[in-house]
Amino acid sequence: MASVALSEAEKVYIMHGVQEDLRVDGRGCEDYRCVEVETDVVSNTSGSARVKLGHTDILVGVKAEMGTPKLEKPNEGYLEFFVDCSANATPDFEGRGGDDLGTEIANTLYRIFNNKSSVDLKTLCISPREHCWVLYVDVLVINGNFNCASVSRIPRVRVLEDEEGSKDIELSDDPYDCIRLSVENVPCIVTLCKIGCRHVVDATLQEEACSLASLLVSVTSKGVVTCLRKVGKGSLDPESIFEMMETSKRVGKVLHASLQSILHKEESLGPKRQKVGFLG
Repeated sequence: MASVALSEAEKVYIMHGVQEDLRVDGRGCEDYRCVEVETDVVSNTSGSARVKLGHTDILVGVKAEMGTPKLEKPNEGYLEFFVDCSANATPDFEGRGGDDLGTEIANTLYRIFNNKSSVDLKTLCISPREHCWVLYVDVLVINGNFNCASVSRIPRVRVLEDEEGSKDIELSDDPYDCIRLSVENVPCIVTLCKIGCRHVVDATLQEEACSLASLLVSVTSKGVVTCLRKVGKGSLDPESIFEMMETSKRVGKVLHASLQSILHKEESLGPKRQKVGFLG
């Protein structure tokens, strides 16, 4: 990730402000910066979104393809993640740096979504042990550091069986005859940075320079924690971890409510809504 060089006096100034619940940009410890979300920005996908948060700019595309269920889960579909960290975002992403970070983020996303609390993978099954939908999620980190909400539409499928028992799959030709995958329980990833005796959400680069350890917590709209991961060289005591988890639940619920409200409002506009597009 990109980093900034701060003097000891600047670090002390930031740390003292955090202790008083007053950050350099005027936010409180549990406040996010303005988040911009735009959906359906890539035309040749089943679902797509572009998210901007501070200096972070992420483009996500989801494509649904037919595949075979895994042996251990014959009545479920599954998700595959690929994360590409653009070298234009920061020089740290050049070469192996971007590849390693992309693999790390993809593995984290797989852990977050590979459970019953996040996505009902049984809805992706077409015919047990034979056919299922595989969702390929491609994430492009265009700029900045590294939460993605992308609504996916799956074509409606009919399984026809003849007198001999053989099955035939029929896909609808109508692009609007589709099933919308529910994202009500899809978790949001809340990152909390420990600074001094307190912690902050949505840390700036300057605040990250003052933190030795962070906690990534994925939280559903009901406040259920689906994944927990510590990053950074520093350590966190059990009491701090508990406090950070409680903060992530509060912040996650508010984030979910705001995001779902905006997505429902945008969807209600239908074809009338103005599309800016990825290159807009």
